[in-house]
Amino acid sequence: MTFKEKSKFLVSDIRFWIIIFFIIRLFGITNAPLELGHNWRQALTSMITRNFHEDGVDMFHPRIDMSGFQTGIIGSEFPFYNYLTYLFSSIFGYAHWHGRLINLIISSIGMYFFYLLIEKISTKRIAFNSTIVLLASIWFGFSRKSMPDTFSISLVITGLYFCYMYLTTGKVVKLFLYFIFATLGMLCKIPALSLMSIIPLILIIKEISLDRKLKVFIISGVSIGIVFTWYFYWVPYLVKTYNYELFYTKTLSEGLKEIQPLWKEYIEQFYRTAFRSYVALVFMILGIVIITKSEWRNLKIGIILISGVFFLFTLKTGAVFPLHSYYIIPFVPIMALIAGYGIDKIPYKYQALILIVISIESIANQHHDFIIKDSEKYKLKLEKSVARFIKPTDLIVINAGPNPQEIYFTHRKGWSLENNFFSHKSLDSLSELGASFVIINKARGTESITFYPKVFSDTNYEIYEIKNSK
Repeated sequence: MTFKEKSKFLVSDIRFWIIIFFIIRLFGITNAPLELGHNWRQALTSMITRNFHEDGVDMFHPRIDMSGFQTGIIGSEFPFYNYLTYLFSSIFGYAHWHGRLINLIISSIGMYFFYLLIEKISTKRIAFNSTIVLLASIWFGFSRKSMPDTFSISLVITGLYFCYMYLTTGKVVKLFLYFIFATLGMLCKIPALSLMSIIPLILIIKEISLDRKLKVFIISGVSIGIVFTWYFYWVPYLVKTYNYELFYTKTLSEGLKEIQPLWKEYIEQFYRTAFRSYVALVFMILGIVIITKSEWRNLKIGIILISGVFFLFTLKTGAVFPLHSYYIIPFVPIMALIAGYGIDKIPYKYQALILIVISIESIANQHHDFIIKDSEKYKLKLEKSVARFIKPTDLIVINAGPNPQEIYFTHRKGWSLENNFFSHKSLDSLSELGASFVIINKARGTESITFYPKVFSDTNYEIYEIKNSK
C-alpha cells in the first residue's frame, strides 16, 4: 500500500477523527471550573469527588460543601462518574481537572460505539457522517467539562451496542455488558433513559428469536428498576433525611406551564444549541424529509419512540430545559443520526467538505468555553487567602448566591448566600448555627461589614470573623 493509499485509509477511519477531536479538546483541559458557562455545575460535581478523596467513599451518601452546619449529603445522581474521578485522583492526587479528563475519555469511547451501532443499522458512510456531526456538536464542549451528561449518554450508547450484538449473536456476555453499561449510564443521569425507549422496537423485528427478546426485556426491566429505585426511592429519602436536593422535577402540567412563556428558548435548544451549526441543522431537516418519505419502518418507529420519551422528559424539567443548554444533550445523537442520513444524499465527493464546514462552524461557536478570562482567575487565590485565618473545620458564609463555585475554591464548608442576607441579624443567626467567618466578594456590590472585625482585605475579598461576636 502506497503512502497516499495509507493516508486515504487513515482519514476514512472514524477512530482517527475521534483521536483528533480528543487531542483538540485537550487544550485547556487542566483549567479549573472558571469558564463562564456551567461553572456552578462543575464545581458542585467536583465537590462530591473531592469529598470522596478526602473523607472516604460513600456512594450512597454523596456530599457537598454548601449545606451549612448540616451533613452536606445531597439527593443527586448516582456518583459513579465521581467515583471514577476519585480513583484517578487517588493515584495522582486531587486536582480540579481530573473530572474533565475522565469525561473526555469516556465520551470519546462512547463516540466509537455510537459509530459501531449506527454502522450496524445503516451504512458505514452514514455512521461516519453522523459521528462527525455529533463530535462537533454541543458534545464537543460538554464532553470536556466536569459534568456527567455526555458521560452518561456514552455509557448508554455503549450498552445499546452490546444489546444489538446480543440480539444478533446470542452471546450472553453481550447481554451482561448491555446491563452494566446501560444501568450505570442511566444512574449517572436519568435523562439517558430516553435512549432506552428504543428497546420495545425489537418486538416487531421478526428476525430476532422470542427467547432473546424476552431476555432483553427482563434485563432492561431490572436495569430500569434499579435506576427508578435510586431516583424515586433513595433520592427522596436522602432529601427528606438530610434536607438538600440537586434537582426538582415537575408534573407534566406544571412543566408545560413553565415552558409556555419560554417557548422561544425551548425551540432554540433544538435549532441552535444542539448542533451549534446551522449547516448541520439544514442537513438534519433534509434527513427528516428523506426518512419520512422512505420505507425504513423500524428507523421511523425508533426515532418516534425516543423523541416521544424525550419530549416528556423536557416537560418534567419545566423551565430548566429551555434555560440550561446541556439538557438537550441526550437527544443530540438522534439529531446527528438524522443529519447523517441527510448528508448521505449529497454526492460523495462533497460530503467531506460539508463535514469540514460543520465542524469549523460548530467549534468556532464553542471555542470561548476553552479559555478562562483573566477577570475570573483571582478566585484561584481564594483558598490560599482563607487558609491564613480560617481552619479547614470552620464554617464560612460567602456572598456567592446559589453558585457553589467560590465556596468550592475556599475548600471550606458553610453557606453560599445572596447579598440581601448579609445583615447583622441574619449573620448572627448563622453564627448560632456554627458560622465562624464571613467572606465578601467585593465585585458583587455588598457593602463592607461594620459589625464584625475585619481580618483580611485585598482587591477582591474581605474576610470578617463572626465567632463570639456578641
